[in-house]
Amino acid sequence: MTGHLYAVGVGPGDPDLVTVRAARLIGQTPVLAYFSGPRGTSIARGIADPYVGEPIEELLRYPVTTGTTDHQGGYYGAIEEFYDAAADRLAAHLSAGRDVVVLAEGDPLFYGSYMYLHDRLAPRFPATIVPGVTSMQGATAALAQGLARHEDVLTVLPGTLPVPDLAWRLAQTDAAVVLKLGRTFPGVREALRQAGRLEDAWFVERASQDGERVQPVADVDESTVPYFSMIVVVGRDNRADSAGRSGAVRRSESAKRVDAGNHNGSHPSSGAGTVSVIGLGPGPAYWLTPEAAARLAEVGHVYGYAPYVDRVPQRPGLQRHPSGNTVEVDRARAALAMAARGEAVAVVSGGDAGIFGMASAVFEAATDPAYAHVRVEVLPGVSAAQAVAARAGAPLGADFAVLSLSDRLKPWPVLAERLRAAARADLVLALYNPRSRSRPTQLADAREVLLEVRSPDTVVVVGRDIGRAEESLTVTTLGDFDPATVDMKCLVLIGAASTRVTPAGQVWTPRFVEVVAPH
Repeated sequence: MTGHLYAVGVGPGDPDLVTVRAARLIGQTPVLAYFSGPRGTSIARGIADPYVGEPIEELLRYPVTTGTTDHQGGYYGAIEEFYDAAADRLAAHLSAGRDVVVLAEGDPLFYGSYMYLHDRLAPRFPATIVPGVTSMQGATAALAQGLARHEDVLTVLPGTLPVPDLAWRLAQTDAAVVLKLGRTFPGVREALRQAGRLEDAWFVERASQDGERVQPVADVDESTVPYFSMIVVVGRDNRADSAGRSGAVRRSESAKRVDAGNHNGSHPSSGAGTVSVIGLGPGPAYWLTPEAAARLAEVGHVYGYAPYVDRVPQRPGLQRHPSGNTVEVDRARAALAMAARGEAVAVVSGGDAGIFGMASAVFEAATDPAYAHVRVEVLPGVSAAQAVAARAGAPLGADFAVLSLSDRLKPWPVLAERLRAAARADLVLALYNPRSRSRPTQLADAREVLLEVRSPDTVVVVGRDIGRAEESLTVTTLGDFDPATVDMKCLVLIGAASTRVTPAGQVWTPRFVEVVAPH
């Protein structure tokens, strides 16, 4: 008969916070296992000490934590090997019929090392989780403030995330807890500043233990921050309620942002703000226009498809509202509704917002009389067609047409007829949304339509991720072009009959049209 595996949470530090069940199991277990850093000191073992009987003790000492390692697999290779060996040690006891208790600070399944043993042992042996008071709960108790109320959203974040990611997530949530500090503390504090949440943030060290410390994050000496500490960001709704004026704080903060944005086109006297529809360019920051950058630095809210919103730097006072890629009109309505409350709002698109972007969707949503007093302005951006054309040379030097191959908003027969018409008119074609997983055949169908009219020798340019580190440019012909090599990261240019390729491989289209005299 095999032994039973117990994962026992021992709480945040005070032995009095160990649960009754945890204390009972710790006192009667034949085998007690616990993790430690390379120095061999275990916080969990220290917390459990008043309850320990006379078990066989298994110290699971990490070979490395934040330091370097000579392991050929690097840090993760060393850690995986360690967990394999630790699981084997405990499996030997379990196979011999001995119950094993694995101690965990806080709760075993809340950022706990036990999880990696569970993955290895639970499929083979009976396993039970004994929950514990988490470090997060210990910290909020030390702070003695409500963390989240009503519809507040609480986000738990590891401080090891990159600063831009932390800032973005902190700006989106109402309340937050940030763990894993120590060397990450300066970056976390910078993320709080960028997100405009520094004034809400509290530092808690050694919660529930001797030496407990609570102070505003802004006042903390970063050289004194240990790994086992955390930051608590008090919920926005909490601050309004505790002031006895629910909603008033949020309204006053909104008013401040509107006042700060009056110079950029908002109209507080009419009770409405401005929606600026902004093209971010194809990707790199140096293709963002100075006008667009200045406006993004002024608005209080940014709406858009999540990857585009991610490109807008987080800063104090900015709230970002990411959404999916097929809800353009809903996104536009949300932005207009925010502006109608007096806010200065930006809606962002990649490339140029007026070319298969959000500008048209905003104007469509703005036909609602509820938004009659909201001002809409469109700020141009460098389009994907311009970027690919510039990399290739000058293929758009003569008349050209721009089409999207997506049939989400128009039927394929209409699109096919437009392709035929453009091909008969001998226009250079820029094809957006050329091929996706849900539309794998349309680019091949478009090629066949074009070959009905165009020569197989017609020049084709495929630009992928232009402006980014992984960009590539392919110059081929309509006859040799393979649509299967294209995805949504690409833009395809189909040349006119006059489009040429230089000996160096650059593509250009003459401005003049050669007219052949009739015989």
